[in-house]
Amino acid sequence: MSRIDMEDMLDRYLKGEASPGEVEQVDAWLDQHHAAGSPWQRMDKITRDRWLASLFRDIEAEAGLDNTRVLRMHPGRIWLLSLASVAAVIFIVFTVFLQKPSVKTTSSTANFAVINIPAGQKKQVLLADGSKIEVNSLSVLKYPLKFDAKTREVYLSGEAYFDIQHDASKPFIIHTGKVVTTVLGTAFNIKEDKKEHTIVVTVTRGKVSVANGNQPLGVITPNQQISFNEISLQHSQKNVDAEKAIAWLESNLHFNNVTFADAANQLQQRFKVNISFANDKVKNCRFTGTAIKAEKLDEILNIICMFNNATYKTRPDGSIVIDGPGCN
Repeated sequence: MSRIDMEDMLDRYLKGEASPGEVEQVDAWLDQHHAAGSPWQRMDKITRDRWLASLFRDIEAEAGLDNTRVLRMHPGRIWLLSLASVAAVIFIVFTVFLQKPSVKTTSSTANFAVINIPAGQKKQVLLADGSKIEVNSLSVLKYPLKFDAKTREVYLSGEAYFDIQHDASKPFIIHTGKVVTTVLGTAFNIKEDKKEHTIVVTVTRGKVSVANGNQPLGVITPNQQISFNEISLQHSQKNVDAEKAIAWLESNLHFNNVTFADAANQLQQRFKVNISFANDKVKNCRFTGTAIKAEKLDEILNIICMFNNATYKTRPDGSIVIDGPGCN
């Protein structure tokens, strides 16, 4: 592949216009050289530029390259310096990658589909093996159009509920950050919280094996949950009510004698917003009711606060604070 072809492909990749095959090619290489704890897909622009600059220096030292870089400028189009720098580094990276036999390559030729779920929406995905995945708001799912390998592997960023068809000859594997979840056929929920750097796996049916890369974290069965922190590398396993973990699947929100704190957790999952309490006593207030799918967050909060003699306000960053005298 020439430099021109590489720059054109990178341009499409950065704009989100690359084909599934091109996305897989670029992602596969970047995954081999990501900064510890900072996968390429999670980096912001500044972090990407810094990391690529650091990677370029490493490659220069390793491959004996000099400091001269020639950047092609497309006629009639001005390229941002950062984009040109990225293109140059990626080109050099791919060249070294192809020349070094010790670097592992990706041999799979399967075409992948990538689904990005907008805020406030959900989508069901039917895989080639008959498995179903419910993908939550603001989540990304990458999966092969056909399962040709010995395993069935998909990639998740965000939250999704999996109902996997049993196939003893082809384990189903989900990659979520550092966490690898392996099953044969079962139903479970995976939730990645990027702010808290946690990944939580909850089982509703069957048995699931969870690992941090190659390091096993545990095996869980229905109404059990494993939580893993990608920063501290600590994990915990406990018994839970799995129905609460998949409450986001419901079109309507049902509050059946729940505390305000429990209701706030459901609202956070549904609307992807941070909700806190200025007075902890408000968390203890209990109520029963149903929020219809079409209702907006403000409408729901107005009613709940009215029932519990509370108020709320929205901060400039979009987070919500609830206050009031509280309940005993």
